[in-house]
Amino acid sequence: MSSGPTTAPDLSVLRRPSGGYAMLAIDQREAMRAMFAEHQAEPVSDEQVTAFKLAAARILTPYASAVLVDRQFAFDRVVAERAVAPGCALIAAADRFHTAHGELVGEVDIDPDVVPERVREQGAVAQKLLVLYRPDTDPGPRIAMVEEFVDRCRRAGLISIVEPVSRRPLDGRAWDWDEGVLAAAAELGSLGADLYKAEVPLRGQGDPDEIRRRCSRITETVASPWVVLSSGVPEDVFPEAVRLACAEGASGFLAGRAVWASCIGATDLETELATHAVARLRRLGDVVDAAMGER
Repeated sequence: MSSGPTTAPDLSVLRRPSGGYAMLAIDQREAMRAMFAEHQAEPVSDEQVTAFKLAAARILTPYASAVLVDRQFAFDRVVAERAVAPGCALIAAADRFHTAHGELVGEVDIDPDVVPERVREQGAVAQKLLVLYRPDTDPGPRIAMVEEFVDRCRRAGLISIVEPVSRRPLDGRAWDWDEGVLAAAAELGSLGADLYKAEVPLRGQGDPDEIRRRCSRITETVASPWVVLSSGVPEDVFPEAVRLACAEGASGFLAGRAVWASCIGATDLETELATHAVARLRRLGDVVDAAMGER
């Protein structure tokens, strides 16, 4: 049990004036390197990935209520170069990714080099933890990791954000990705995290009523406010996916790929970010504001 502060954190620092969340994720790591590799023959350097993250932070954060950044490539640089716009809150990724089981992110633990008190001193107001949900693995370590993460955030006075994602079983059994999304919410959505980040049911595709029904189940299961991520959802589908999720209780998004992925490989990256990515992010913000206005 935590011995840290028990006062509920003020989540308004992550929200738009409408009360919704329109948060940008640029914490992708080797997955982002792989995206760049699809567009060039030469190896993708660390500095190339970092430069993209810095440009995305400078150009896009004026239109985001918060931005999520990783230690491996960008957090210290983003802070040192003051790349985040005023009014956009800073979230530190607290997770460490390991390649395993044939997956770029096959195992995850809490990064010991991300010290909550230190990132708070650097300006972060929240931390995020990715959690891999597999139906064939012991839930005990997942639950313990989330509880430890929540406690670490609480002790440091930081908002805790958990991001469970549905992954294939390692024993080869048949599985249903969508059922994993809902099972993860049931297992991890009431362990004390301040904000829950969920995958969009059906990846935002298919029967809208079924997407809404599944989103409603997440709302019923998760004890905190929740938002959606965009991985796996086509860019042109994501705004409607956000709308459907918000209609059933979600409060916005914390997303990256649906905003900036199509900019990777552009001849003039900064222009692409400043035009098309900004337009996508502003549209998503409008979707969230409209949804909050209907409540």
